[in-house]
Amino acid sequence: MSAPSPLPATLALVPFRKPVTGVVEIPGSKSLTNRALLLAALCDRPVTLTGALFSDDTRLMAEALRKLGLTVHASEDTHRIEVAGQSSIFKSTAPVDIFVGLAGTAARFLTALCAAAPRGVYRIQGTERMNQRPMKGLIDALRALGADIRCTSVEGFFPIEIHARGLRGGPVAIDATESSQMLSALLMIAPLADHPVEVTAVGGVRWPFVNMTALMMQAFQPDLEKNVERIDDTRFRIKKGTSPVYSAKGIHAIEPDATAASYFAALPLVVGGRTKLAHLHLGLQGDTAFLDVLRRVGAVVEPGPGGFEVSYAKGSARAGVTENFNEFSDTFLTLAAIAPLLSGPTRITGIAHSRKQETDRVAGMVRELRKLGQEVDEHADGDGLTISPRPLKSGVVIETYHDHRFAMSFAILGCHDLNGDGSAWLSLDNPACCAKTFPHFFDLLASLRLKSSAP
Repeated sequence: MSAPSPLPATLALVPFRKPVTGVVEIPGSKSLTNRALLLAALCDRPVTLTGALFSDDTRLMAEALRKLGLTVHASEDTHRIEVAGQSSIFKSTAPVDIFVGLAGTAARFLTALCAAAPRGVYRIQGTERMNQRPMKGLIDALRALGADIRCTSVEGFFPIEIHARGLRGGPVAIDATESSQMLSALLMIAPLADHPVEVTAVGGVRWPFVNMTALMMQAFQPDLEKNVERIDDTRFRIKKGTSPVYSAKGIHAIEPDATAASYFAALPLVVGGRTKLAHLHLGLQGDTAFLDVLRRVGAVVEPGPGGFEVSYAKGSARAGVTENFNEFSDTFLTLAAIAPLLSGPTRITGIAHSRKQETDRVAGMVRELRKLGQEVDEHADGDGLTISPRPLKSGVVIETYHDHRFAMSFAILGCHDLNGDGSAWLSLDNPACCAKTFPHFFDLLASLRLKSSAP
């Protein structure tokens, strides 16, 4: 695949003049790619990931595995990543420095992986914002299992230094309320402990991502189903594994990213027409639940053997909805950004935890929608917002807060032909932040616009 087109510091969004029509090739899932990279690192043979995502987050994860001693060959043209040299992991006698940028998955997964190492010193840090994101629940749980983790700035946050000595196992409680990635990280490395691990999740957990992790663990080790027991709604028991822990078949396919698909699934509601989301299906990812939200707004969503097709006839009803996004919160921004085009209020709840992601997504969405002239009520409990549509203001520049999901969500709203003449009315600051998970997003959007405007 060619490199994405360069983007200006501020991008004026060009509306669609005609309804969209086209097939959208969604990139591989970031969540699945980074989980697969960690699991592949613990396999007994080389593993090739097909359909893998190439983005800032997955490149950081791959580079970290190289620093840990693995061989990682990546082919962006074919969307394949090969992980080999598993016998060389954790052999460095010198301290290993790992940079995770703003990648939450890489930060949590690599912390757990390095804490489970039998030896070595590992220093992990991220960007200034990553150093503010929640890590305490995972750090506390790993320490309870015997890890020596030292927070070198603020307790409970990055940067950290791990003096690895393995994990002893036993019972452990983890508070993954602020990020289910912490529980997922603990589950994936638990078989490395010296004794069985019994994990109890305290507080609320977004289970779709945790269930996705458990299913991936089984995909990488079919016998693992016998070794990972779901005791009840909050407890898992993981038996001690052999070393290496996982025994993959050699090839593992990554599903298209359901969160990335949400933008192009919402596009017909903004401009009319239809998009086919190639190869997307109801698989491991909980974010496919967003398709049901679009149905209630007014889209027609039809599954098929080649993927989902989403359509909307201009002039049909587009209703505001009430939705709890707790279990698929990455997609709430997609709905919030197009809420000004709906016929009534949209009430979004279950998103308090998203205040501690790439930015405070709730407060940021409130600010940007108000700039567009919308009436927005930020709920007093901090867990949601209600958007009441008002006439959109033209000439607004949306601040993305270095958050890829702000950029992509408002880019879809900008496809609306507000002035009726195809002139740009909405701009994005720092659109290049999409490289975190979807480097070719704007190229794909432009190709759909061009195809839809063809005679």
